[in-house]
Amino acid sequence: MSHIISRETPVTRTAHDPARPWRGIMVATTLPFHEDGSVDYDAYADHVRWLIDNGCDGVVPNGSLGEYQTLTAEERAKVVTTAVEAAGSGSRVMPGVAAYGSAESRRWADQAAEAGAGSVLLLPPNAYRADHDAVRAHYAEVAKAGVPIVAYNNPIDTKVDLVPSLLADLHGAGHIVAVKEFSGDVRRAYEIAELAPGLDLLIGADDVLLELAVAGAVGWIAGYPNALPATSAELYHAAVAGDLATALPLYKSLHSLLRWDSKTEFVQAIKLSMDLAGRTGGPTRAPRLPLSPEIDAAVRAATEKALAEGHK
Repeated sequence: MSHIISRETPVTRTAHDPARPWRGIMVATTLPFHEDGSVDYDAYADHVRWLIDNGCDGVVPNGSLGEYQTLTAEERAKVVTTAVEAAGSGSRVMPGVAAYGSAESRRWADQAAEAGAGSVLLLPPNAYRADHDAVRAHYAEVAKAGVPIVAYNNPIDTKVDLVPSLLADLHGAGHIVAVKEFSGDVRRAYEIAELAPGLDLLIGADDVLLELAVAGAVGWIAGYPNALPATSAELYHAAVAGDLATALPLYKSLHSLLRWDSKTEFVQAIKLSMDLAGRTGGPTRAPRLPLSPEIDAAVRAATEKALAEGHK
């Protein structure tokens, strides 16, 4: 039987913790553009407010979903200040500060701190396949900004793997407070907990949410709440509470949609789902292209199924 959510179901407000603001549901936000390709900051501010009003704890601007690689320095900085103002508290904002050089990442971390952000999200060096010494030096440099750092482990795209032993080194040095784990290997959760018991594990991909929540995750840097925040919040809170009777049917119902968060076309897919859900998704910037007819149809089918089942 499909899990049906009433359209009248009230949103469960989350207990945001300003002392550990990286915990909970932090949405890696998409970024809306005008027809001429410029950033629609007003629509973005509205989106940030809407996500928080619908059960999310905060936002992660300038991540891959926010197409930060295509932004000018001025645009990237304004996205952060727009998010902080719209969220009502800088503690609810975790800007991505990835860059090819450590000095540039440090500058973006300084900018985030000046804007009042509560934490930042940092990839390892990704201009080349950095060794562990280079990774340690990179995080040490950015940590000088004085804002809590969430490491982002994405060996699929960066070719640099933040293995549990390296994460333990970074945490032991005081350079990171948490890790967004995107490797897809859910077994790592247990080794991370053994080697770095004080390091917070954050779910880094939507389609391993239940597995990592059961393994002890205390946060979710999320994609699909951009389109379905209320249902996503219900799923997350049930999962971390161990309420499998609620979480498992929801997860099964949504998984055909959630798995698009881990595919190459994730930005276009989530923006299309937003459009279908009545939000402002819209186009992406080059070099991303519109979805192929086959992928467009698949994302539409999964989204329409979720909406028909009452997810929102």
